Amino acid sequence: MLNFIFRRFVLIIPTLVGVTLASFILIRAVPGDPIEVRMGERGITAEQLTLMRQQLGLDQPLWKQFLDYEAQLVSGHLGNSSITHAPVWDEFLTLFPATLELALAALIFAAVLGTPLGVVAAVRRGTVLDYGLMAGSVTGASMPIFWWGLIMILIFSVTLGWTPVSGRISDMFYVEPWSGFMLIDAWFSEDKGAVWSALSHLILPMIVLGTIPLATIARMTRSAMLEVLGEDYIRTARAKGLKPSQIVFVHALRNALIPVVTVIGLQVGSLLSGAILTETIFAWPGVGRWLIEAIQRRDYPVLQSGTLLIAILVMAVNLGVDMTYGFLNPRIRH
Repeated sequence: MLNFIFRRFVLIIPTLVGVTLASFILIRAVPGDPIEVRMGERGITAEQLTLMRQQLGLDQPLWKQFLDYEAQLVSGHLGNSSITHAPVWDEFLTLFPATLELALAALIFAAVLGTPLGVVAAVRRGTVLDYGLMAGSVTGASMPIFWWGLIMILIFSVTLGWTPVSGRISDMFYVEPWSGFMLIDAWFSEDKGAVWSALSHLILPMIVLGTIPLATIARMTRSAMLEVLGEDYIRTARAKGLKPSQIVFVHALRNALIPVVTVIGLQVGSLLSGAILTETIFAWPGVGRWLIEAIQRRDYPVLQSGTLLIAILVMAVNLGVDMTYGFLNPRIRH
């Protein structure tokens, strides 16, 4: 097991270097000078532009800028935002709880709904219900998040008026952000109705972000259940006269959940990447919206280090899933 973990850690190092290199190059490929974007219409002289580029180190060759950035990372410093001048790490810690709350809510929504839908589709294989559920899952997995989010806003917020359009809580409530999770903070606040306000703001972003993982989990559950339902011990259980519900939920589902749990863990990466669009559409004050604003302002330190931190989180979750799966199934360690 230790060898298994060590090999996974060794693979992380070149991946991190690749992420930093890719983000460094792609960010600088975006048109627009960060100094001119920051100054806007105020104008700037050539001397001022030269001085500010020197202060930010943008006058150095790209290879020198990259090596300086890598040396900075090795020293444990992620840099400061070129716009707010605040440490990137502090800004990330402030905004990440909002993204984590949204991602966890979407993951719970997808797992709680996707797993039983996959079970039903497997049990009713070849029926209209099976075809309908799988067609719905393919449709859900193929819908662009930005389009799906706008449709949901148009229906439930604009037309029906059931949910708010944007934000995490109504301006009528003040909640002390001691944990960063709005639902928890609202629960312990003295303002009546704060919890419902926070929940109503979370519903639409949760559904939009969780739709693709829901479809993936439903399809994987169906596939795993069909494989398990064809095993000899299931036939034996049926021959013994066990109830269908006992066969499905006690014997079949328990063994089918191993690949499903793996897929659920791997959905964290898609949730974090999807959160960028979801947070932008719903004005959700999280890391995704923070990165979009950094792109618009050409804030290189935020983009580079923010991308790296998200990559580290995704790799950490994938490593945890690999370790768990390796523990449950020792054959894959080799």
